[in-house]
Amino acid sequence: MKIICIGRNYTDHIKELENEKPTDPVVFLKPDTAILLKKQPFFIPDFSNDVHYEVEVLVKINKVGKHIQKKFAHKYYDQIGLGIDFTARDLQSQLKEKGLPWEKAKSFDGAAVVGDWLDKTQFQDVDDLNFSLQKNGSLVQQGNTSLMLWKIDEIIEYVSKYFTLKIGDIIFTGTPAGVGKVIANDKLVGCIENTQMFSITVK
Repeated sequence: MKIICIGRNYTDHIKELENEKPTDPVVFLKPDTAILLKKQPFFIPDFSNDVHYEVEVLVKINKVGKHIQKKFAHKYYDQIGLGIDFTARDLQSQLKEKGLPWEKAKSFDGAAVVGDWLDKTQFQDVDDLNFSLQKNGSLVQQGNTSLMLWKIDEIIEYVSKYFTLKIGDIIFTGTPAGVGKVIANDKLVGCIENTQMFSITVK
């Protein structure tokens, strides 16, 4: 399986990182080795002094597809999740300055938290989901999928032009504003609406 990530999909997050608003979705990949194992803590890697959390709504693909039209995209997933795209921000900045790819900053071991999954039929509208992240009991990120520049079905249409989507693939749909640094002993808890989707500790 592969992890397909969408960057710069919320206007407020684009502004906080002083990035340009993209004309097309920003796409990057994480390998399956980036997934943080269940019930394991997140260990800050020794090559970064500035790892940031980025909470994101996730979509799990349930059938093979290529060149999927937006009107059919809803048939290619039936589960919604929540996760964290951990980013070594200092390393990412160095790579961006040199015009190099981000993978070392985004795709290292443990950089993808994948929480629990919920059947999408539990929600009236996947394009109107509230989600949040708490750090040590304080709210640090909150968002709603209605604020995405590209909604879930539009993302599936776009990425399937370039990559064949396969069963088990996971799409990270982008993060809202409020990203920040983690330090040892932080506890991160993510929720969709009022349902807790993950809880992890930082080491």
